[in-house]
Amino acid sequence: MRRSLGVKDGVAIAASSTAATTSIGIGMGALAAYAGRQTPALLLLAFLPILGIALSYARLNRSEPNMGSGYTWVGRSIGPWPGFLTGWVVLVGNVIFMAYTGAVTGSVVLQFLNKLGLRSVLGLELDPSSTGVSTAVGLVALVVVTITAITGVRSATRLQMGLLIFEYAVLLVFCGYALIVGDQPFSLSWLNPFEIGSPTALAQGMVLAVFIYWGWDAAFSVNEETRSASDAARGGLIALVAMLGLFLVGALAFQRVMDADELIRNGPQALTFLGSRLAPEPWASLPLAALMCSAFASLQSSVIPTARGALAMGRDRTLGSIWQRVHPRYGSPAAGTLLIMAIAALLAVLAVGIPELNDMILTAVNSIGLTVALYYGLTALACAVRFRASLREGVVRALRDVVVPAASALVLFGLGGYLVVNYATMSDHFAANPDNGWFMLTLPALFVLLGLAVAAWAKWVRRAPYFRTGHGTDADAITLPMDGPVGSTMDGRVRPPIDDRVGSPTDGRVGPPIDEEGDRTTP
Repeated sequence: MRRSLGVKDGVAIAASSTAATTSIGIGMGALAAYAGRQTPALLLLAFLPILGIALSYARLNRSEPNMGSGYTWVGRSIGPWPGFLTGWVVLVGNVIFMAYTGAVTGSVVLQFLNKLGLRSVLGLELDPSSTGVSTAVGLVALVVVTITAITGVRSATRLQMGLLIFEYAVLLVFCGYALIVGDQPFSLSWLNPFEIGSPTALAQGMVLAVFIYWGWDAAFSVNEETRSASDAARGGLIALVAMLGLFLVGALAFQRVMDADELIRNGPQALTFLGSRLAPEPWASLPLAALMCSAFASLQSSVIPTARGALAMGRDRTLGSIWQRVHPRYGSPAAGTLLIMAIAALLAVLAVGIPELNDMILTAVNSIGLTVALYYGLTALACAVRFRASLREGVVRALRDVVVPAASALVLFGLGGYLVVNYATMSDHFAANPDNGWFMLTLPALFVLLGLAVAAWAKWVRRAPYFRTGHGTDADAITLPMDGPVGSTMDGRVRPPIDDRVGSPTDGRVGPPIDEEGDRTTP
């Protein structure tokens, strides 16, 4: 892959994927339903394990920069089966999330057009509440972001950075003004997690807060396209800290303007309500415009890491060869990007006409916290396992490499376990609707079972060496079409990655080995 990205690009990808404006505009009301006025405290508390996970990513990335990230690191440190599942749940979760986000993006665009006075085109009503019209507009947005992702990740990150600057400027101006003029008195109890109503409310709020932070790891999917592997880590960490600041400002601003009942009642419309409370039209529509930009950027930033994760799996032959085709001009995984867009678009279209499928997509999105807890926890555990020798290297290294990652993994696994118990006990019977606990538990289980079936096919039919060694293909050992004639192919595929390459070692890796500390050695 072309190494043209820097820290700023990593920040743009990670921040767009986390989608702070969307999370604040849509998620704060849901958090308030669990934590009440202690929502800022909940966001601070949830940040701690997520920071531990992010430090684990950074440490693993320093030793083995690979666009497969968790898939590659878990496979080497814990085993190929959990490693494959890590990559699989990210791939499936992102595709489903894109199918859902496309319609949401379309609805926000239609709301903004209605604000501008445009309510119909050629006799077609631009109704934001219409699933069909919203999905159609969302598909147009999905095609646009796919084209920008294919024609170069650098141009995509420039677009994302422009959208981020606009939406954050609007967010900070309105939230900053709300902090000054709000009529709800500030209280230090807002920052006290011990005042959350019950342990159950705390656990449920923590799960949702962790999901709100989800997305910062997208920066690590382009670590083979950054000028330095550490640029990806710095970009992800900077974006994560920035998200904490924005979430706290947003939560405090909302609570300065709205009481708890009002915030919960407005729910997904809380940001637009804030705009109408603080400013007259047309300025009151700026938060809606920022929300539209955030949804668009989030959709684009879902396409980029998903295609690169699939490329990492494809070059290891754990997925089909189509996923490893790289565009000879743009150096992007074009075939995989198009395929991901097509699958997400197909799901979105079918969901319009098949209510049962729409319920399944909504349920998968609602229960996505389970898959996030699974792959974040496995990746942090992989860090603790790989660098366990650091326990003998002093307190600082032991904390950084083992203790903090292991503790963060336990917290995430604990939250995931809580979700399983909660889903299993919230309904006394099975029903195929998004509010049924057994249905919410069944879908993630089916994703995992399907992943195990695909992994079995890769192991025994494709005979992917990944399942013998757990080692992913080294990025620097692969020659791409734009790198020159040696080893390039006319159709844009990367060269055969492992055993079937002349001179590759029997463990399935190519390139420099990794020493006992987990760091890449120089031959």
